[in-house]
Formats: sequence, structure tokens, C-alpha cells
Amino acid sequence: MKWSAILLGLALVAVVGPARPASAQFGKIADMAGKAQKVKKITDIKVTEAEERQIGQEVSDKIVQEFGVYQDAQVTKYVSLVGAVLAQASSRPGLNWQFVVLDTEGVNAFAAPGGFVHITKGLLGLMKNEAELAGVLGHELTHVTAKHTVNAIQKSESVSVAGNEVGSTGMAQSLVSKIAQRAYKDILENNFSRDDEMDADEKGVQLANKIGYAPNGLSEALKKLADRNKDSAERNGLFASHPLTKERLTAMETLIREKKLSATATVQARYAKNITFDAKPVTAISTVAAGARGLAGGDEKKSADADKDKDKSKDEKKEEPKKSGGMLSRLKPGGGSQAQQSQTVASGGARGVNPDRDAVGGPNKNRVPVKITPGELADFQKGITA
Repeated sequence: MKWSAILLGLALVAVVGPARPASAQFGKIADMAGKAQKVKKITDIKVTEAEERQIGQEVSDKIVQEFGVYQDAQVTKYVSLVGAVLAQASSRPGLNWQFVVLDTEGVNAFAAPGGFVHITKGLLGLMKNEAELAGVLGHELTHVTAKHTVNAIQKSESVSVAGNEVGSTGMAQSLVSKIAQRAYKDILENNFSRDDEMDADEKGVQLANKIGYAPNGLSEALKKLADRNKDSAERNGLFASHPLTKERLTAMETLIREKKLSATATVQARYAKNITFDAKPVTAISTVAAGARGLAGGDEKKSADADKDKDKSKDEKKEEPKKSGGMLSRLKPGGGSQAQQSQTVASGGARGVNPDRDAVGGPNKNRVPVKITPGELADFQKGITA
């Protein structure tokens, strides 16, 4: 309510009703203003499934813009079939699951709220059978089914909520976008808690085994990644918490033994037929400039923006040619000036660049449409234990 409207209402009351002390009138104004500005706690908000999907869509769109989409319909459908088999056996089969293959040599995977699972071309090249793929996808699916990302944001109270951002019809778009921005940062940084990672491991392993896949697929994928990153000085890519790697492997071995998980399918031949490329070595991956993916904190961003404003007039002409490509120009592999904007891990390591998270992405941002019939899904599932 505008101040002019509030004052007009008070003037009308003074005409038709008994006079009230000025202090009481201004007290009422202050009270109304206070209620309008009251901030709610995000921990008190119930996020609906539709809102969860909105958040996930925004996060997924950001991820796709950063890494691009691998334009291979056969590979996309294959990954989607493995994912769909797992999803229909999960605790939330009714979600509108979508599986995206990202066009980057970085080895990584990202799960966004509401049913969006992304896996990189690099990770597909690193793995060597379908059981490993099922283990990784089962892990990522669990982050979605257990609502790890949204729950973590609510527990940490890392997003502020204004009183007008939550009403009887749910969250305002501004709040959805604030949560999505925070979720994007957490997901890209693999900022899951130890408990959430262990939960995703445990449930992902059991989900893969339930379908018929060898339950050690996730462990084998994790071992390959650990070996690939053994010379990395900092956390890098999927399952990036080095101090926990051994603990997690031990926990999965114990789980398989105690739960007597005995499925045996690896489906190596079908995997090799569909995934015909290998992962590039860490040292061969070009990366975008440190911080280019918008992961800097709010204060750092404000500081950077302030510096840009100071130099805007003198740099405007100089920067104009670069603006046509924007941030995405730094994501396209190539020679010349673009090659100078990206760096190999050897030079990037000293600047804190994470080669799998900061890997250069492809230029095509169009999602590859996938249509899977019930018959195709049934036939695919039969092929797991055939």
C-alpha cells in the first residue's frame, strides 16, 4: 500500500469518526509498514512439486547455457533409457524426468530439482559399462527424489524471503529465481553435505541393483574418477570430496555385503555400441576463466560491478567487439583470441580453476528431444539381464 493511500485513509477516518491522538495514527502507519516489510523464514515455506520443477527448470537452463548440449540423438536416447528404467523404479516415478548430455569434455554430472539430470560427454567417455552409468544416474536421481538441494537451502537459510514473496498461491517468481540461483551455485560446486552424498550413494546403489545392474557400478566409476584426478591439487568434478572417497567406497562395499546385493549385469556390449568415445585426459581439457560461471559470492560480484562502472567510459569502445559473444564466447573451443580466453589445467590450476567444473562447453544450447515408448522401455529393460 502506498504512503499516499495510507494517509488519505487516515484523513477520511478523522472526518467521519472520533478524533484520535496523532501518536496513535502514526503508530498504526508504522505497524502497517512493518507488516508489509516483514521477512519470512525460508525454513517455514513448503515448496510444492510444481515450484520444485520451476526451480529445477531454471537451474537446468543455466547449466545448458554454460555447457551446451551434445547433439547426438542416439547417445541422448540411450542415456535417457537407462535413466528412465531407474526413474520408474525410484520413489518418485511420476516426475517429468529429463536426461541431458552436456557437450563438454569435463567429467561431471548435475542433478537439478524436479527431475532434471545432466551428464557430461566426458563422464560417458570415462565409464566403460552400463552398470557404471546406472550407478552414477542412480546417485543423481537420489539427489532429486530426496530433495537434497532444496532441503539444504532451507536448512542453511541462505536465501532471504520478503513478506510479499509468499502468499496463498505459493511463491512469487522472484523467490523461485533466488532459490534457483543458489541451487545452481551449490550444484555446480558439488556442495552436497556428507550425509546427502552418503544417502545418494546408498540409495543409488540399491536402485541400480533393484533393476539388475551390478551394485558396484558406482564404486567402479568413482575409482576411475579418483585415479584420473589423483594429481589434482583441489576438489574436482563429480564426487569432488577427496577426503571422503575412501570412506564412501568402504561404505558402499559394506552396504553391498550387508544387504546382500547380488545383481550381476554390466551390459558392457550395449554401452560400447552406444558410447564410442573416450574421456580426454585432465591436461587436455580447456577451461573458461576462473569465476566466469557466476560462482563468485555476492560481495565479490558487487565489487567487480563497481570496478566495471568506474572504468566503463574508457573501456566502452574497447569492450564493444567482445559484447556480441558475451560470456558464451568464452565457452566455444577454437583458436586465436578464444583460445587465449580458455586455459589448460596446467595453467588454470594455479588460478584455482576446476578443470571438470570449468571445462569449455559446446555452442549448441538446444535440447535434443527424446521420445520413449512403453514398448521400447520394456525391451530395453529386458536387455539388462538377458
